[in-house]
Amino acid sequence: MDLRIFTEPQQGATYETLLRVAKATEDLGFDAFFRSDHYLKMGSGDGLPGPTDAWITLAGLARETRRIRLGTLMTAGTFRLPGVLAIQVAQVDQMSGGRVELGLGAGWFEEEHKAYGIPFPKEKFARLEEQLAIVTGLWATEAGQTFDFHGTHYDLTGSPALPKPAQDRIPVLIGGHGATRTPRLAGKYADEFNMPFASVEDSQRQFGRVRAAAEEIGRKGDDLVYSNALVVCVGKDDQEVARRAAAIGREVEELKVNGLAGSPAEVVEKIGRYREIGSQRIYLQVLDLDDLDHLDLISSQVQSQLS
Repeated sequence: MDLRIFTEPQQGATYETLLRVAKATEDLGFDAFFRSDHYLKMGSGDGLPGPTDAWITLAGLARETRRIRLGTLMTAGTFRLPGVLAIQVAQVDQMSGGRVELGLGAGWFEEEHKAYGIPFPKEKFARLEEQLAIVTGLWATEAGQTFDFHGTHYDLTGSPALPKPAQDRIPVLIGGHGATRTPRLAGKYADEFNMPFASVEDSQRQFGRVRAAAEEIGRKGDDLVYSNALVVCVGKDDQEVARRAAAIGREVEELKVNGLAGSPAEVVEKIGRYREIGSQRIYLQVLDLDDLDHLDLISSQVQSQLS
């Protein structure tokens, strides 16, 4: 079971804060550092000092780290043209020596689009399907060849399909709760399917749908990695759990139901339940980015038991 650190910088974080967390992620033996791709805070809090751009952040971290994988959960398809996104991600992959992964979603948070003048189209899912075809098609085009795509939303003619990533294939992550279209897209394009903030039972049902969708087009269901994203709040005793829950404005019992919360033993047991239904990787949503002792505890008392 891989454990990855997943951050939400739109809630308030500088690049320097993210760099500290990423370096701790690497030093403590976690598999990867991922971040959300949002431009506006959600819920309470002031969001200061303001948003940081996901791919600029990852470009910086690519040069400051050496081992961990780097990626997004999820880049919003509304934020960038697919051809430009393919260039950005390929460049960061080169900068990292081949450690990048792309989570790509349709985009959903209308308020951030209004706040920064980003178009928010009514039909986002059809655009996402074309974006996936373009990004993966550009990367797969052999050097010296050109790439064309003529869709409803995007039209590319004679693209040199450059630059190329350092990896032969950058892993593409698709996630979500949708029962029909999401599994179909994942079955066609994804290297990994991520189920965000869901119960064991809901995850098992969705993993089954994705496996079936992959098999319908001739892939093996096991060709994909299956993962979950869950908020994390671990403490060595009840008092520490309560303190960490209060710091992120949550209740302990709610976190135990909807995330990974409690003592290391409790969290290991719950991760084991996800592993039993086929989850191979957990993205630990860390909301207090100043509490590096939290990461240390998870590394020494949770991750050590899983490996």
